[in-house]
Amino acid sequence: MVELGNYNTLEIAREVDFGVYLTSEDGDILLPGKYIPEGAEVGDFVRVFVYRDSEDRVIATNLEPYATVGEFACLTCRDVAPFGAFLDWGLEKDLLVPLHNQKDKMRVGQTYCVYLYLDDTSDRIVATTKIGKFLQNEDGIDLEVNQEVKLLVAGFTDIGVRVIIENKYMGILYRNEVFRDVRIGDKLTGYIRTIRPDNKIDVTLRKPGTDALVEKDDAAEQILRNLQQGNGWLPLSDSSTPEDIYKLMGMSKKVFKRAIGSLYKAGKIKIEEDSIRLIQPEK
Repeated sequence: MVELGNYNTLEIAREVDFGVYLTSEDGDILLPGKYIPEGAEVGDFVRVFVYRDSEDRVIATNLEPYATVGEFACLTCRDVAPFGAFLDWGLEKDLLVPLHNQKDKMRVGQTYCVYLYLDDTSDRIVATTKIGKFLQNEDGIDLEVNQEVKLLVAGFTDIGVRVIIENKYMGILYRNEVFRDVRIGDKLTGYIRTIRPDNKIDVTLRKPGTDALVEKDDAAEQILRNLQQGNGWLPLSDSSTPEDIYKLMGMSKKVFKRAIGSLYKAGKIKIEEDSIRLIQPEK
């Protein structure tokens, strides 16, 4: 049986002027000519993604969408209509998010974390921003502390970054654990830090066993990047408040002071009363 919204390996049954038909238990499926793999012939098996085209016909393609049915993804809104919004998911036909599936009204150009599923009523692939009911935190968490996991950046809160863990669970990556720029849709490698009794999960990007020296070096690299992006100037110093440091750099004052201390000793920065400056090497 063909899996709509997923990859299928199907046999080429016959050729026509506009492509080939692939045989399946659900009937023949068109693979348009522009999507036929080079050298493929009748009798060959090809791996294709199967979905419905703009005329609601089941069709195949060798294009790879950004996500398949049963997956979370962060996709950009291309268009809106009274009945829903359309997302770019890497195929010619955009992905529909019906109006009733939108947590907030979607806007063109914005990126949203969605879940893809096959609608039972219409048998169409659709997406929803109401992802809570598709997360499995409340069903029991099959993870272990320190386990390496795949993360999808789903959004931001006052305390950190919301991430989808292994396409199953929601977790939080605290701001002081982030030493790089991250955006919605970024895919990261992380580690389980804590699994709480209420099934909330804390994650970290730091490999278990990483010591304070590595943490300081990571922070120093981040400070240098910020200095370079700020024309060699950063409005923070060792006298800045922990709140200001955390707000701008996402790290504790203790880590910040250790990092700028090492940069100062290395002759890379100058520490002023209320700022630090990058020392440009002499030519």
